[in-house]
Amino acid sequence: MTIHRTTTIPISGPSNTNEENALMSESNGLIPRCAKIVMIGLMGLATTLTFAFAANGACDGVKVDVTKARKQEYAPLVASALDNKVKPARVKFITIMENGNWSAAYVSTPVSDDGVMFFQTVDGKKQFRDVWGGYADPSEKPELVSWAKKLGAPQDLAKCFAEEVTE
Repeated sequence: MTIHRTTTIPISGPSNTNEENALMSESNGLIPRCAKIVMIGLMGLATTLTFAFAANGACDGVKVDVTKARKQEYAPLVASALDNKVKPARVKFITIMENGNWSAAYVSTPVSDDGVMFFQTVDGKKQFRDVWGGYADPSEKPELVSWAKKLGAPQDLAKCFAEEVTE
């Protein structure tokens, strides 16, 4: 004959032994820690995916990089386009976007507000076309795209520009 014994351990209360309390305390601390780790991981994944989808959506087909080589290429172009002269080394880049023979450099300098400078490559040389500066609300994206397209910038670059300045 087999006897099955069922024991009920109360979750809290004075009747728990020291051993039971230690076991429950240990597991009570472990579960919340594991839950926190899982939640932090999920939040990180969600953030990464959000940025990836946002960047891919608006900037598909646009090269968006700030490399040392690109900084060296664009810094003199930006400096020479400014009315108030600044040394190329003092130009700071937020982003550089290229699409076809058009590009846009989102820059910060000590002599001007942050702005996006548009360039068109003609006969192998980048030529300054115009600059956009200021603050834009996400609701203004259509107007920003339209403005850039009127300059002659391709649709993809115009959309990427509008996304970058409204983030």
